[in-house]
Amino acid sequence: MSTSLRTLIVDDEALARSRLRTLLGDCSAPGAQVLAEAADGEEALRLLHAGGFDLALVDIRMPGIDGVELVRTLRNLAHAPAVVFVTAHASHAVTAFELEAVDYLTKPVRAERLHQALQKAERFLKDRRSQQSETPQESLLIQDRGRAERVPLAEVLYLKSELKYLTVRTALRSHILDGSLAEFEERYPRRFVRVHRNALVARDAIRALEKYEGGEDAEGWVLRLHGISEPVLVSRRQLAAVRDVLKES
Repeated sequence: MSTSLRTLIVDDEALARSRLRTLLGDCSAPGAQVLAEAADGEEALRLLHAGGFDLALVDIRMPGIDGVELVRTLRNLAHAPAVVFVTAHASHAVTAFELEAVDYLTKPVRAERLHQALQKAERFLKDRRSQQSETPQESLLIQDRGRAERVPLAEVLYLKSELKYLTVRTALRSHILDGSLAEFEERYPRRFVRVHRNALVARDAIRALEKYEGGEDAEGWVLRLHGISEPVLVSRRQLAAVRDVLKES
């Protein structure tokens, strides 16, 4: 692995980003090459979806998508970077490690602690690459207007049956795929749960189950998923199964 971690700094304060960039420039091996900065979670998601980053230094309190929600969404990306939270608030430490952040730094960041975090990130990435080499990742081959694209299965948040096709939804895009929900449900029972006769949802993507107030059915329910704003309808028939998944998470 390179001795320079390709890094994204995510913080809504320009001065905080500048200070981190300066501190990273002073770190010895493993050093860090700052490829980009993001001032909010949405901008960070666009950059991270394109890939190419080994490490993300993420502030927690930001407008819009905050750091916690951003990192929850990253867990669905096949090429997610190692994450180090950098924040002025120590109260989120437990949540940070539940999200498998490799370290948690409080502001003002000391150079010594930052260097330790880089070392942890390097070890984390080495271990993950070793595991991935042993277990090839599955992906879906999407054909669209003469263009073929592989979408890692781990990035799929839900699949919906739409007429003769399936809509495959990731955090940033929707794709169209030939296939059937029954095929996916049978092949990947540990990854997806049936929530409606026309929809499967990734178990790890489920954030919350809520009453649906906007439809014709006053007793309706919807799921909120990490990384997207639109809800997914849950049928009465599948409600018990969805609640079981929530209990397990």
